[in-house]
Amino acid sequence: MGFVSDVQDNGLGGLEHNVITARIEQLVNWSRARSSWPATFGLACCAIEMMATGGSHYDLARLGMEVFRASPRQADVMIVAGRVSQKMAPVLRQVYDQMMEPKWVISMGVCASSGGMFNNYAIVQGVDQIVPVDVYAPGCPPGPETLLHAINTLHHQIETGELLRRRSSTGAGAGLVVEQRDGQGGSHLVTLGRTR
Repeated sequence: MGFVSDVQDNGLGGLEHNVITARIEQLVNWSRARSSWPATFGLACCAIEMMATGGSHYDLARLGMEVFRASPRQADVMIVAGRVSQKMAPVLRQVYDQMMEPKWVISMGVCASSGGMFNNYAIVQGVDQIVPVDVYAPGCPPGPETLLHAINTLHHQIETGELLRRRSSTGAGAGLVVEQRDGQGGSHLVTLGRTR
């Protein structure tokens, strides 16, 4: 009777870690990583790059993410693309709260991650003040390659089970920062049509 109640109360966490349950846990994490359904939260110019990533050229279907869900109850990954205003913050939190568990967040672009160039009272200076962020995709805007790198990083962390362990112990997201992969990184001085 104790075995059944442990499983009912704690799910897979209620099973002792042995050969059988380790394999089940790995299979569940592998399935979660390959069937994550994104809830879009496109707020500004980063949303255009997110839409481009969803196009046929980058083929998100190979990652199990081809359909962006309109209902948060059908999604488990939130991609926050663009600046978050103080007025939009409660809506973002409500959408996050309605998503199914376990859920993850990707902060796309410098505006979502830190407020970007909008250092004023109207813009939230980092979406991590509202929801726990697991992966930050840098750039202004980050291109599809960078978003794909962030998605692959998130999938790897889901598959290892690290995100769930961290979320249960600290309540916060992983806060991983990926590198820019689309050639938009670095600083260039442009003078009279020449790049130095």
